[in-house]
Amino acid sequence: MRTAERGFSLLFSGMALVLLSGCSGPQSTLQAAGKGAEEISSLLWWMILGGVFIWLGTICLAIYAVSTEAKRHSDRRIRFLIIGGGAVGPTLVLAGLLLYSLPMLPELLAPAPPDALRIEVHGKMWWWRVRYPMREGPTVELANEVRLPVGEPVEFRLASDDVIHSFWIPSLGGKIDMFPGRETRLKLEPTKTGFFRGACAEFCGNSHALMNFDVMVMEREEFELWLKSQQATAEVPNTRLAQHGQRLFLETGCHACHTVRGTDAQGVIGPDLTHVGSRRSLAAGALQNEFEEFKTWISNPGLVKPGAKMPPFDMLPEDQLHALATYLEGLQ
Repeated sequence: MRTAERGFSLLFSGMALVLLSGCSGPQSTLQAAGKGAEEISSLLWWMILGGVFIWLGTICLAIYAVSTEAKRHSDRRIRFLIIGGGAVGPTLVLAGLLLYSLPMLPELLAPAPPDALRIEVHGKMWWWRVRYPMREGPTVELANEVRLPVGEPVEFRLASDDVIHSFWIPSLGGKIDMFPGRETRLKLEPTKTGFFRGACAEFCGNSHALMNFDVMVMEREEFELWLKSQQATAEVPNTRLAQHGQRLFLETGCHACHTVRGTDAQGVIGPDLTHVGSRRSLAAGALQNEFEEFKTWISNPGLVKPGAKMPPFDMLPEDQLHALATYLEGLQ
């Protein structure tokens, strides 16, 4: 019996450690790095505490009921335990949680200040188009990456061009759905610098699980420098191989879907690739931003991301794939 109990305890402990191991990392709601996420995390722990209190009360009542002889249960005690432990206690706990959570709603749902940074995000199947409207100079556009200044509220203006998506950066705050033909808004205020990860939280098709994006929270000065660099046009290739890759980019039809500012590529169907080489990942987080990964994505995107709208270019010989990957990697 003791051996069985010891085995059960070890099994339970192991399962708890496995579950807790998933509560860390750049996409964890328990590692709050934004005002909204901190409020939600606090509420979560109080809800867990309330749930544990109710569960323990129920277990204690059950143990008492099965371990006490029936003739020792008086009607008065039974009524007290049922009404007090089964109704009054849980009601008080739940009412307390409700009263604790209601004051959070105005702040979580409040709009961003008029002078806050605005970022437009359009959900696609299965990637994210991100735009920073600028007061001066050209609009900054990129894909599957968001950069934010720390300690400042930011308003996201969200829309979908195909199906319902859901925009969520767990470490920074709550999520909100994105509907075709309608704009929704979300305010977030990061409180810590670092790398975080966002995701689509609404099932949207074959590659829903591969529709992620990178989030970098930076100091204001660093953010301004990055934003200014993103306004610049693409760098001119400075090697023969990269120049060959640029010619192939225009000749094979890539320019019909993609924009590379400063060149004849002005397509608007796919992501803007003007500075694709400076991004942390490719294909909405499905691949690392590395040379071989560029080649993999160009030759067979459907293998990486089922249902991807981009056609495969596996008909290109190895030397041309090499040149294209060199050109794209150099777009810093």
